[in-house]
Amino acid sequence: MTGGFTLLIHGGAGVLPRDAMTPEAEARYHAALDRVLAVGETVLAADGSALDAVEATVCALEDEPLFNAGRGAVFTRDGRHEMDAAIMEGRDRMAGAVAGICGPRNPIRAARAVMQRTEHVLMMGEGAQAVATEAGLPFEEDAYFFTQARWNSLQETLEMERTGRLNDDPSRRHGTVGAVALDRHGSVAAATSTGGMTAKRAGRVGDTPVIGAGTFADNRSCAVSATGDGEAFLRLAVAHEIDARMRLVSASLHEAAAGVVQDDLTAIGGSGGLIAVAADGSFAAPFNCEGMYRGWSVEHGARETNIY
Repeated sequence: MTGGFTLLIHGGAGVLPRDAMTPEAEARYHAALDRVLAVGETVLAADGSALDAVEATVCALEDEPLFNAGRGAVFTRDGRHEMDAAIMEGRDRMAGAVAGICGPRNPIRAARAVMQRTEHVLMMGEGAQAVATEAGLPFEEDAYFFTQARWNSLQETLEMERTGRLNDDPSRRHGTVGAVALDRHGSVAAATSTGGMTAKRAGRVGDTPVIGAGTFADNRSCAVSATGDGEAFLRLAVAHEIDARMRLVSASLHEAAAGVVQDDLTAIGGSGGLIAVAADGSFAAPFNCEGMYRGWSVEHGARETNIY
């Protein structure tokens, strides 16, 4: 072993505004984040790899209907689910991603199947689901992914569009989940999963499954999982930009992550945040919006969950 482990998670930058967050709802979010951290900690504490830890952690996030991924995924404008996910390990930069799928219980496992069972990195739709079937992953009917809160949000969004009252509420635009980890052997990994934007057009793909935009990992620098305005994160190649600043100009993780989120993202009108962990154990969780569901655990150190 070379050192202790570090694990960070996020449940998206699309938090409920403070004035809409009840004490009961806030407690539910903290409890869910705490449960998810425990899943990843169990893997890492047993000398598991960062890759296994982020997959297990994101599976747990996908199983929590509070968050916009897996069981809690939002609806497209035509009332369907189209989910995206990606996973990457930093040791040799192997990666897998899926886009526009619905059926596999845990899209992140489908992304790992693409990484390990095919010669491809990013697969979409029926082709991606065929890989998940070949891998023997569990599938669910549409009813499993239905939550009344997400359906209500779709109806409200469509009505706001119809009457010209649509606003930039981040809880409708920013939902994503993710995890990054550094294991005891010095390797990093990242995993991200999302249902996308409420009322998005069919076929829309954001930054989550695009390696270097919403998900990235390299042992020479860091692992990143992002959440926010996907189009802005794509335009900036946010995750790779942080990696590049660390490798090429020797920026610290904190300097690189904060600079990209607070300066570059803000400059083009984008909002959101990210979690990142470096190979030296340092970590960051910057955001430029009202809040981001997040938490972290450091072996022999801090364990914390936050929203605002």
